[in-house]
Amino acid sequence: MRMYDLIEKKKHGHALTKEEISYMVTGFVNGEIPDYQMSAMLMAIYFRGMNDEETTELTLAMAHSGDMVDLSPIKGVKADKHSTGGVGDKTTLIIGPIVASLGVKVAKMSGRGLGHTGGTVDKMESIPGLQTSIERDEFFDIVNKYGIAVIGQSGNLVPADKKLYALRDVTATVDCIPLIASSIMSKKLAAGSDAIVLDVKTGSGAFMKTVEDSRKLAEKMVSIGTMAGRKCCAVITNMDIPLGHAIGNSLEVMEAIETLKGNGPADLTAVCLELAANMLYMAGKGSLEECRKLAEGAMADGSALDALANMVKGQHGDESYIYHPEKFPRSALSKEVKAEKDGYVCHMDTESIGIASVCLGAGRSKKDDVIDYKAGIILKKKYGEPVKAGETLAVLYADDEKLFAEAEKKLLAAYEIGDTKPAEEPLVYDRVTA
Repeated sequence: MRMYDLIEKKKHGHALTKEEISYMVTGFVNGEIPDYQMSAMLMAIYFRGMNDEETTELTLAMAHSGDMVDLSPIKGVKADKHSTGGVGDKTTLIIGPIVASLGVKVAKMSGRGLGHTGGTVDKMESIPGLQTSIERDEFFDIVNKYGIAVIGQSGNLVPADKKLYALRDVTATVDCIPLIASSIMSKKLAAGSDAIVLDVKTGSGAFMKTVEDSRKLAEKMVSIGTMAGRKCCAVITNMDIPLGHAIGNSLEVMEAIETLKGNGPADLTAVCLELAANMLYMAGKGSLEECRKLAEGAMADGSALDALANMVKGQHGDESYIYHPEKFPRSALSKEVKAEKDGYVCHMDTESIGIASVCLGAGRSKKDDVIDYKAGIILKKKYGEPVKAGETLAVLYADDEKLFAEAEKKLLAAYEIGDTKPAEEPLVYDRVTA
């Protein structure tokens, strides 16, 4: 078998076999297939696509390129959630504890933020003492004891994805649905959960900007998960507007805590209840409506908040911060960003708002950037709300006054103020199942 022949085959639009895909992935990871040939294959896939069988085989070959996590030491059904990334997306810190408090195990590996999207691991590490780098046996023990643990990706998990993504990033082949789907799902399959709920974001702050493209990606990922023998569904949610009001690590943890208490923003609460209901449903806890009521009950009686505190304690963090979020340190400086005219918030460029938070130190432009956990933005006005000239649109937080100018400029440019109230946008567009 020769890589040249496989490139030629895909160039003409033919489907690759399981053996050919396995040969290609294994050879690339082992260094036997050079970057220039894999680059040619990625471009051929970009233009010619892959059918569901090919994409599933690519995903499985990538998943098996490194460690496959065996969650069998954890008792009961294990459920996972994956978000395709967004701004203000602290849903894992809310739905994980809800689901765990209702008897479904959540053994989750999450990533760090890069670019305009925040990362769950960074948010968790803003809690004093909390560790996200934990050995596998201890990880299992925490989940068995408390029902939930969320750690960083470690070890030799899906090395094929790391190599392929680095190549896609520099060959203009990132925005290809089969390649996105296989990248996401290879990590989910390698992580070992029984049931997977995919939160596929759509809009200005998402990777997929249109509902149509988000639905295509959701369908492809659900097909992969199902063909690989997992229970899988996807929920397409709105990321044309930041989720909640807080953007930035400790700010988002505090907002997650308030949401678990039942005091969170309406949009964040609604999306979290939808995702939690789907996780519980996939784990066999009842109908979707029954599962939604279970999730609401776990927030109302405080058991979900206790589950978050227990997870923090299990991961060596100070759980008192969960019950007393006022203990979180605050930025030394703040700056209000004022509206320049009267009207309604007609559009928010969510990606630009995320970038503004990075400018304040809340995120990374490069992988080795150091994060200021306190920094970020609290949005005072969101899509559809009336605003008057001089009224506060948002408050910026940082420790260095020099960081405000660029962040304020980006934030003002991200707000579009119009004369008439815009039509309401749905929070959840669709649900995709096998």
